[in-house]
Amino acid sequence: MKPLIKGTLLLALVSNLAFAVTNEDVEASFNPYKKGMPTIPGFTPGMVINKSNVNNFKDFLDPGTFNLVSDGALELSTEQAHSVPLHPNYVAATQKNAANVKLGSAPGTIEGYVAGRPFPVNPQKNDPRAGEKLAFNYKYSQVVGDSGRIFPFYWTYIDYKNGKKEKRVEFDFNFISLKHRTTQHPIEDITPNPSNIYRNIYLKVLAPQDLKNTQLLIQRFDDDTKLDDSYLYLGFQRRVRRLPTGQTTDSFLGSDLMIEDFEGYNGRVLDAEWKYVESKVMLTHFYRHSQLKDTEAKDSDGYGMATFGGKSGCFANAPWSPRLVHVLEAVPTNKSSPIGKRVMYMDAQTSIFPMILIYDKKGALWKRWDVGFSDSAYHAPQNKNAGIAIYTTASMLDVQNQHCTALQLKMISDPKLNPPNIFNVQYMRGGD
Repeated sequence: MKPLIKGTLLLALVSNLAFAVTNEDVEASFNPYKKGMPTIPGFTPGMVINKSNVNNFKDFLDPGTFNLVSDGALELSTEQAHSVPLHPNYVAATQKNAANVKLGSAPGTIEGYVAGRPFPVNPQKNDPRAGEKLAFNYKYSQVVGDSGRIFPFYWTYIDYKNGKKEKRVEFDFNFISLKHRTTQHPIEDITPNPSNIYRNIYLKVLAPQDLKNTQLLIQRFDDDTKLDDSYLYLGFQRRVRRLPTGQTTDSFLGSDLMIEDFEGYNGRVLDAEWKYVESKVMLTHFYRHSQLKDTEAKDSDGYGMATFGGKSGCFANAPWSPRLVHVLEAVPTNKSSPIGKRVMYMDAQTSIFPMILIYDKKGALWKRWDVGFSDSAYHAPQNKNAGIAIYTTASMLDVQNQHCTALQLKMISDPKLNPPNIFNVQYMRGGD
């Protein structure tokens, strides 16, 4: 009898056997601009893209941004495109380990992963699981390095119709990877870690008074088939409660963001069905922050946060530049999710998301999630050798409800700012 190979097992065999990893693949993945930075017909670095000329660049903008510029709500300043080299340890880990990594037979499973980028081979349309591989590249990307702290972090809630600033919430955000570390000491896994947690996020609200000392802890397991453990501490109740899974798609503290939106996308690979659409050159919010002319007052480190402008002050005044991106569609596997799909624009060099468009169940654009990134070497002095693309700005616009949340921040990639002991429930209880 001949063995029968069906369903997901067949997909796993096809996608894992057909695309072997070579040194050239790794080089191309981390240095896609080796032969030159991408160009766009009619584009000159430094030009302003507005409603008078935006039709010339329609094919190089996401639909949400194109509509805003066409309507006169937003103008895009631009700058010369630059390569963003990632940390050599992360690249070396990819070179060493990628050949042994493959997807498991079931969606959301991965085998042989140690460190670095799991799947550095350029995505192929004839690979039925190319989107899933890109999603794992994001999961194990160097979003903040092995650990990072965002402080100060200001979220301003704005009525998009009239520009009224309703509230400003001040946060302290911390991130740490317990496993697969490559850039910060200790390089080995942080132990003890009996639950096999891959990464933790911990945040605390500092102001205003009615939200002060609200805390959130998210523990993401290395095993993507396990649901996150998430805990919320409400200062006025003085107790920690486990966060129900469904609350990750609720408005977080009255903002336009969901917990699932953190860092661009804060979900498991298994939480979506992933489809790779295409790779193309697009204008994205990548720039060199230390060269930004329009900033708020600089701090003692010489770092100034970006200002916001455009309609109602909802958009960061920071340049855009041409980048190679992979376009993904992600449809939630949880059918009770309010999201119909996300169209996600992944920066090819760094595997992170500078732009995500969120659509409702009827297929209409619901939210535009724009995250600005800078080469860490052109950011705060402490990040000079971090080897990451670093958060600098963000803006969530709820197109349907005409409301936005503008985010200003300073992120430092430094293990001393993120001791492992703060990422537990007991620490939350003592946080008053």
